[in-house]
Amino acid sequence: MTKAQLPTYFLSHGGGPWPWLRRPTGDPYIQLEQSLIGVRRELGEAPRAVLMVSGHWEADGFMLSSAARPTMLYDYGGFPEHTYRIQYNAPGDPELAEQVRDMLDHGGVRTGLDPIRGYDHGTFTLMYPMYPEAEMPVVQLSIDARYDPAEHIRVGELLAPLRDEGVLIIGSGFSFHDTRSIRNGAGAADSAAFDEWLMKTLVTSSPEQRREGLLHWETAPSARAAHPQEDHLIPLMVAVGAAGTDAGARVYYERDFMGAITTSSYRFGPAVVPQEREAAAS
Repeated sequence: MTKAQLPTYFLSHGGGPWPWLRRPTGDPYIQLEQSLIGVRRELGEAPRAVLMVSGHWEADGFMLSSAARPTMLYDYGGFPEHTYRIQYNAPGDPELAEQVRDMLDHGGVRTGLDPIRGYDHGTFTLMYPMYPEAEMPVVQLSIDARYDPAEHIRVGELLAPLRDEGVLIIGSGFSFHDTRSIRNGAGAADSAAFDEWLMKTLVTSSPEQRREGLLHWETAPSARAAHPQEDHLIPLMVAVGAAGTDAGARVYYERDFMGAITTSSYRFGPAVVPQEREAAAS
């Protein structure tokens, strides 16, 4: 068991199988990749496993992947043939899946185990840049398809003790997720407005204000333009719930992702290994 309490994260995971679509010049994912490498640096050797809350897995309640050797789930379309042969062979952790299920059950949250579910691209596109050796065990946690912010915050609160047991809790989504606007470059103003609200809510507000803001996120500037459907925002609620009163910090920020979109990622709680880049990113 690690002596360090781990922070939690909400990480923007990019589009499609991007780590396998890199360009020698004009690569739109350089800053995102560097931010993920930075996450690993600031965690040091502390994590023993990852609990990934994936915006690409919706369920009736909260499901957990429980396979010892998860397969791959290519939940995207229209990409080159080789991206449907990607392998990320990190082990699962059936014991951790059972533990998380018990924690949620005791909190009155409806949950279950899925021994079939493979790694979706909300998981392997983050894990590969951070841990390309694929040795870190990963358990995926679904979001509840009802998208209730309060319920997801409560799930995070129930899971907070895992932070003292070396389990890294990551909410995998996207700070801006109107895919049509990303493709046609029309989301510049909306993404910037919503990202400004995110920064204020997650980093400069008190924990009480942060929670209240997330409960009523739909009232934020350009909220529904940024998230016509909130599947890629809801994982943030779990990360914040698990963070308790820990302060937030921005660990990735880009104003011209895909040429026009403002995107960001956040950490809650102090880094295990402090990094100089934090001041520049915040």
